[in-house]
Amino acid sequence: MEKRRLECVFSSDIDLYARESYKLNFGEMPSGDITEIPEKKIPKHDILCGGFPCQSFSISGKQGGISDPRGRLFYEILRIAQYHKPCILILENVKNILSINGGLVVKTIEAKLNEIGYDLHKHTLNSSYFGVPQARERVYFVALRKDMRTSGSPGLDYAPPRENRADIFLKDVLEEEVDDDFIIRRDDINIVKNEENIEYKLKPIRVGTVNKGGQGERIYSPKGHAVTQSAYGGGIGARTGLYNTRQGVRRLTVNECKRVMGFDVSHIVSGGIQGYQQLGNAVVPDMVGYVYDSIKGVSPKPLYSI
Repeated sequence: MEKRRLECVFSSDIDLYARESYKLNFGEMPSGDITEIPEKKIPKHDILCGGFPCQSFSISGKQGGISDPRGRLFYEILRIAQYHKPCILILENVKNILSINGGLVVKTIEAKLNEIGYDLHKHTLNSSYFGVPQARERVYFVALRKDMRTSGSPGLDYAPPRENRADIFLKDVLEEEVDDDFIIRRDDINIVKNEENIEYKLKPIRVGTVNKGGQGERIYSPKGHAVTQSAYGGGIGARTGLYNTRQGVRRLTVNECKRVMGFDVSHIVSGGIQGYQQLGNAVVPDMVGYVYDSIKGVSPKPLYSI
């Protein structure tokens, strides 16, 4: 959003490590737990960008939905939006949110936003089709204030961004050499496809397994895309997935994870597992940009809150 000359007036995250990384990148320490911050203390803003933890909706989580305390953070977004009346809300969550409880969760989200004066647009977008070498399907919610449509001007409108299907593959962002710690050396590695016979594709290409081939035990080709980066996950390829590279089957480095999330390698994250978790929890920056650019009738330089 700042690349589009917008000014961030407020940020919040409950995780201390994430806040410290944010400060190193943007020169501002975010506020903490949003549930403890009165809406009156949040600056006026025109755009609210937010996400509520996906673990309560993800197929890899317990799927508690809005009944889960983490899922209920949607109501914190609702509380702030009802008070400040921003023109636009841009929210992101996992694809599975659409089907939890037979679609009841997303119906509740739509109804609650409607109650406080917003029309909701929702679309599932895959970063693989927008020049990012990672299969990451996410639902983007764009809520537009209803009265912005009836004020005598053309008003706000939204249509999903068009896919560019740029030819970028995992192979293009891999490091030439990585430390031995990233390489998997086991007797139960089973590669079933020869890399020489594989065609480039804008999706993960499975070429083998480790152990029984469960979660985190599937091996993919660099001629395709990375699997969805996650904050947690299981198996020896947890968080990054496993890939059949020139050095052998291996996990991704933090810098490679930055690239497959659309971040520059100069972007700062915490060390160790915390860094992987921050990237797995992140939103692909370019995707938010594409969504914002697809909103019609935006004023030249609005303020936003995240």
